Amino acid sequence: MLRSKKVIKFSLLIIFVFISCTTIYGIHVYIQARKSFSQSYRQTKFHNNYILKKKPFTILLLGIDTGSFGRIDKGNSDTMLIAAINPKEKKSSLVSIPRDTAAQIIGTKDFNMQKINAAYNIGGSSMATNTVASLLNIPVNYYLTINMGSLEKIVNSIGGIDITVPFSFQDPYTGDQKFIRGKTHMNGSMALAYVRMRHADPEGDYGRQKRQQQVIKAIYQKAISVDSVGKLVPLVDSISKGMTTNISFKDMETLFLSARILSKNVTTDHLQGTNAWIGDGAYQIASDQELQRVSNELRKTLNLPKESLKNEEVYQNAQNKGFVFNANYDQNYTIFQH
Repeated sequence: MLRSKKVIKFSLLIIFVFISCTTIYGIHVYIQARKSFSQSYRQTKFHNNYILKKKPFTILLLGIDTGSFGRIDKGNSDTMLIAAINPKEKKSSLVSIPRDTAAQIIGTKDFNMQKINAAYNIGGSSMATNTVASLLNIPVNYYLTINMGSLEKIVNSIGGIDITVPFSFQDPYTGDQKFIRGKTHMNGSMALAYVRMRHADPEGDYGRQKRQQQVIKAIYQKAISVDSVGKLVPLVDSISKGMTTNISFKDMETLFLSARILSKNVTTDHLQGTNAWIGDGAYQIASDQELQRVSNELRKTLNLPKESLKNEEVYQNAQNKGFVFNANYDQNYTIFQH
């Protein structure tokens, strides 16, 4: 009987030590992750409490064409996606915005209308956020800006991702890797080449947008399935060194804890434009109807009422009376100063 009691006491001691060590390790990991994340965080003048209060909110995801292949300049936002998330209704919308979309750049001293991906180059994440908000008449509460090099590191830090490749291709412009149609496991360099390719895609930049959405969703699904707290540190490290965001660490925690629920009802879409030439530049011009459609869908996810668009893009479309939307031939489009 005495021996039995000693065994029980020893067992309880082992359990106590194990729990204590696990707790201490968890705290260590938490502190380390928070320290890494602080390198990326940019506090805004007015703190957004939408995530913590579980209100509907939006995040502008910006993929910058630097950080890999020797690119170290500021760059443009070649990937632009707006995520509208409604925590209480457990639904999300992910919408791609073509980088060549003609848009008024919001926040410049003088009137400036050009490709929307120039907004980041001119005024950083804040200007890109304001420009997208004006284009689609939606509030943009948060932004997350990440460069190409970090995307590669993120994919590697979570052990790669599984993607269903829609068609076989090999593109010399992105590293000449071979992609075979069907399910495949990708490491970081393969995933980066996959999202960058557009020359070999029959849908051009619109096809690339679909593949970018694929990769983002795959990263998201893999990250929320991380089975060890220790694996979160390299993930946070890989993100923080090539990312800037106004989402706080506490908000990120909240998002991570609710990610499994939010990932079950995600719709994907894109803003469709028409090919046009403005001077010697190739643009995408979105019609009033298309801008209104995307605005309505995003506002619906956010529980906001429909509102008729009255922005610069609508004004410019009205001035280009002879422009044919959805045409499959080259057209010129004029930007009117006023």
